[in-house]
Amino acid sequence: MLNITQRLNKKILDDDVEQVPVRNGFGEGLLEAADNDKSIVGLCADLTESTRMKAFADKYPERFVQMGVAEQNLAVVSSGLASTGKIPFITSYAMFSPGRNWEQIRTTICYNDRPVKIIGSHAGVSVGPDGGTHQAIEDLAIMRVIPRMEVIVPCDAPEARKATNAIAQTSKPTYMRLAREKTPVMTTEETSFEIGKAYEMWRNEKVDVAIIGCGPLLHHALVAAQELAEEGIGSVVLNSHTIKPLDIETITGLAREAGAVVSVEEHQAAGGLGGAIAEVLMQTNPVPMEFIGVKDKFGQSGTPNELVVHYELDAAAIADAVRKVIKRK
Repeated sequence: MLNITQRLNKKILDDDVEQVPVRNGFGEGLLEAADNDKSIVGLCADLTESTRMKAFADKYPERFVQMGVAEQNLAVVSSGLASTGKIPFITSYAMFSPGRNWEQIRTTICYNDRPVKIIGSHAGVSVGPDGGTHQAIEDLAIMRVIPRMEVIVPCDAPEARKATNAIAQTSKPTYMRLAREKTPVMTTEETSFEIGKAYEMWRNEKVDVAIIGCGPLLHHALVAAQELAEEGIGSVVLNSHTIKPLDIETITGLAREAGAVVSVEEHQAAGGLGGAIAEVLMQTNPVPMEFIGVKDKFGQSGTPNELVVHYELDAAAIADAVRKVIKRK
């Protein structure tokens, strides 16, 4: 059943659930954070409308820098601004930032421990017709490996707004990953959010498997959990919105309770959330595990829904992974 203590959207599993782009929550959160902190500045690589930084740029033009199509400079200039006491938010498509400026992020931002907030929009295969060249499905892997970098993947627009406000108040370099398309609104203003703290969205009385996911695909995980419950298979669906630092205590506790884990992410199956979970469980509590993610392939053109199904990231694929993993317990 849905976790009522988290005050989730009551229509979360209805066919007419409201759908909003996750990136909208970032735009709203950035304005709120900037209203409260004059040290926040914004820099963009020629994509202010698409990344939802336009509202900030319009309201605070003196605190905004349009860098143009120059992602390496985007990172370097933001590091310099951070060294003067500013809190820079930098935005582009995830394929370009961190895709094209990873070394500058590593060396000028993280090596120097600058509190730059890197917002990678249009991530995952659900970007759709833009195709494989624009579908960032390796970004979590390359960002979580950098020392000092924190990595966050909001599940919907309200959570993205809260996450934006939260990262604005930390002194850490941070990468936040956003989806492009409209996706189901799963949380509410009352749903809790804390960096590094995963929370349960669904729990059956009997727990046969822990489904641990991040981002909009959590909606597919909830649909799968409902379907599995009708078959007598109980689950917990955990929103692990923070990939780094991972909520090790909660994840290891659930793994012990359930005895099997399925990770769910719109990313390569290797190196992202699933990889982070596996690294922890291998050292603490090894259990059978299945990975929902893109299996060592590039993306391609198609509608978002077509691609989610094609790469076996949907509710049906999650349910199949659960049935498979519990047989190995």
